[in-house]
Amino acid sequence: MFDGKREGILSVYFCAGDPDIDGTVATVEALERAGVDMVEIGMPFSDPIADGPVIQGAAANAIRQGMSVGKLFGQLKDIRARVKMPLLLMGYYNVAYHYGMERFFERCAECGIDGLIIPDMPFEEYVKDYAAMAERYGVKMVFLVTPETSEDRIRQLDEATDGFIYAVSSASVTGAQKEFGEAKEAYFARLASMGLRNPWLIGFGISNRQTRQAAEKYARGVIVGSKFVTLLEEFRDPAKAASELLEALAK
Repeated sequence: MFDGKREGILSVYFCAGDPDIDGTVATVEALERAGVDMVEIGMPFSDPIADGPVIQGAAANAIRQGMSVGKLFGQLKDIRARVKMPLLLMGYYNVAYHYGMERFFERCAECGIDGLIIPDMPFEEYVKDYAAMAERYGVKMVFLVTPETSEDRIRQLDEATDGFIYAVSSASVTGAQKEFGEAKEAYFARLASMGLRNPWLIGFGISNRQTRQAAEKYARGVIVGSKFVTLLEEFRDPAKAASELLEALAK
């Protein structure tokens, strides 16, 4: 998925439809021009229980403006003529399920979506009902692990997928942090010692150079969400927000 890049991978999340309902493609293009390696496009949901206030607010704003998964697929239908980097959709199981899972995977394939992150999809349900479907449409499924995830479960996820592992920095909700404590670094070190087959990236809390460097001592790269969503809403200009993000991560 990362074209052989071994370190320093930067993935950025934003919520489709926020702050501009028609800004999805422009935001993706701006992030690619800025040098971001991968983008996670959020599908807004009315009850985003795993998200902090920044992403909750973005989702609520997107829904108020009329964003839906159908509209998002319409916006992305020609994205591969304009963008080359890996693209993932991220959101809640309810969104995809009510759209229709077969139809959802099919539209992902039509738009050139490389992978899906559905944090609340039970792993066993994925294996039983959707793994073959994902393979048929060429869409990689990415699962999250937390400090509480057992080694056995991590290895199960690693064996059953071939995209990357999303290592959540804590079991709390999303949101920017200034630094990681000893317990979190011990968790990162434990993951690094496991010799996982898939690359793994650290997300939740990456907002500055300190948190990025701490994560990259162990992982192939980082995922930034709340920090970019805040900048995007502040500047309402994807290129400016992307530039400010890269500056913040380099300070």
